[in-house]
Amino acid sequence: MNRIKEVLADKGIKQTWLASRLGKSYNMVNGYVTNKRQPSIEVLYDIAKLLQVDAKELLN
Repeated sequence: MNRIKEVLADKGIKQTWLASRLGKSYNMVNGYVTNKRQPSIEVLYDIAKLLQVDAKELLN
């Protein structure tokens, strides 16, 4: 489980923005946000960098 949804909400960032920055589809990012799929470690670190948080903050 991850906390990507909560961090996006806290920062007022949309999933579409994150998807475009990651170069991934909206459906892929939505899977991460809803915990239907988990990002790889590399993608998790990319998400953390884009959201300007420590990767540990994205994990439950």
